[in-house]
Amino acid sequence: MATPIGNLADFGFRAVEILKKADAIACEDTRHSRPLLDRYGIDRPLLALHEHNESTQAPQLIERLVRGDTLALISDAGTPLINDPGFPLVRLAREAGLRVVPIPGPCALIAALSASGLPADRFAFEGFPPRKGPARLAWFGSLRDDPRTLIFYEASHRVEATLRDLARTFPPGRRLVIARELTKLYETLALTTVDSAPALLEQDPDMRKGEFVLVLEGAPPAPPDSDELDPEQTRILKLLLTECSVKTAVGLAVKITGARRDKLYRAALQWSGGQAGGKGADSEG
Repeated sequence: MATPIGNLADFGFRAVEILKKADAIACEDTRHSRPLLDRYGIDRPLLALHEHNESTQAPQLIERLVRGDTLALISDAGTPLINDPGFPLVRLAREAGLRVVPIPGPCALIAALSASGLPADRFAFEGFPPRKGPARLAWFGSLRDDPRTLIFYEASHRVEATLRDLARTFPPGRRLVIARELTKLYETLALTTVDSAPALLEQDPDMRKGEFVLVLEGAPPAPPDSDELDPEQTRILKLLLTECSVKTAVGLAVKITGARRDKLYRAALQWSGGQAGGKGADSEG
C-alpha cells in the first residue's frame, strides 16, 4: 500500500485499518516506517524487505501467506514497486494464486504530473537516469523523439548534471517542470525549459536540495505522411507500370521501395487513367 511521500497527513483511513489488522508489515526500513505507524497507533510486527534482501525474503513471506497470514507491504514513501522494492514478492504471490489487494495513495510521479500543466493523456515513467554522463546522454538521446510526456526521478547530488545533459540532448524550448520536495514545507514546481533549467539551479541554491521529479514535455507529433511519392518511388512505379498490371506493379513497388500500398495504388490509378488493368494487364484463365 502507498504511504506518504512527505506529509504524514496524506494517509488514507483504509490503509490505517488494514495495517492494524495485518499479521506483519513488510517495509524497506523499520526505523523509517515506525514514526508513521506510531502516529496512527499501528502496533504490528515489522519485517525488513529491501533491494538487498527481497530475493531471499520474498519466498519466506509467500510461505507465511500460504499458511494463512495476512501481510502488508509498504515502502519508505509512495507506492511500492514504483522505483521501490516489492516486485519479487508480488510476482510470487500472483504465481501462487494468492490474492494481492492494492491500497492506492501517494505517488510522487503522479503528483508531479498532475500539477505540471504538461499533457497527461500519454506519459512514460523512466525512473532514475543512468548515473554516468556518457550513458545518460545516450539514454536521453534514445528518448528525444518520444511524443509522450517523460517523467524521471533524480537525486539532489546528480540533478544539476542531469539537467545539463537534458539541455544538451533535447531541443531548446522543450518545456520541463522541476518538482522538488513534493507535499513538504518547501514544495516547488518550477515550469521552465530544458535550455533554461541549469541556470535556474545556479541562481537559486535551494533549488538543488531535496528529492526531485522531472516532468519533460514530449516531442511534437510527426507531420502527417504525405501522399506524394518521392522521386525514386515514382521512377520505380512508373517503370513497373510499363510491364505489369496496376495490381502487380503496386505489389512489387511495395516490396522494392517500402512505400505504403495505398499511396502507390492511388498514384498508379492516376497515371493509368483510373484503369486497374494498365498496359501490361495480367490475364487470368
